Amino acid sequence: MEKNAGKSSRITPELLLNAYSIGLFPMSESADDTELFWVEPEIRGIIPLNKLHVSHSLRKFMRRSPYEIRFNHDFDGVIAACAEPAPDRPQTWINHEIRTLYKSLHAMGRAHSVEAWQDGALVGGLYGVSLKAAFFGESMFSRRPNASKICLVHLVERLRANNFLLLDTQFTTDHLKTMGAIDIPKEEYMTLLNAALVWPDQPFP
Repeated sequence: MEKNAGKSSRITPELLLNAYSIGLFPMSESADDTELFWVEPEIRGIIPLNKLHVSHSLRKFMRRSPYEIRFNHDFDGVIAACAEPAPDRPQTWINHEIRTLYKSLHAMGRAHSVEAWQDGALVGGLYGVSLKAAFFGESMFSRRPNASKICLVHLVERLRANNFLLLDTQFTTDHLKTMGAIDIPKEEYMTLLNAALVWPDQPFP
């Protein structure tokens, strides 16, 4: 991973979108850190939109329609939940500045959330950024079984329906690999990104 530290106050939503267009994204060292740094991984995670893997057990679970899926209904709630520590994630990189920046992108129609609801409560979700025909996944959370996985399935369905070409996951995890995420070299990623950015902005909602 390559990173360059810089004060977060210098990052605007417009600068953030430009960074995505050249293969960069921001992170912080921790939720309490006041600075952000740019990340440009040598190995990038993506989910090929035509190769999403949905296991038999997940399909069976989804047929019961356990959750109501909403888009952009409570973006603030999703990013707040993603910023919370979890048993498998005691530290989070989502600090106050990141939350503020992505809320601004959401107000601009650039950041989106996919949400799982049950009995009136937000129980899972993910958020990310759309630019041209690319979607940059940022983070996800789950408070009920398979909630984040089901949100990912609905995200891919939405992206495919709206002619997106690239779903960037930044890095891969065991969780994402079970859904079809793969690692590719930075050079290959940039080829895919540049191809997606030639297209006009694709609708997301």
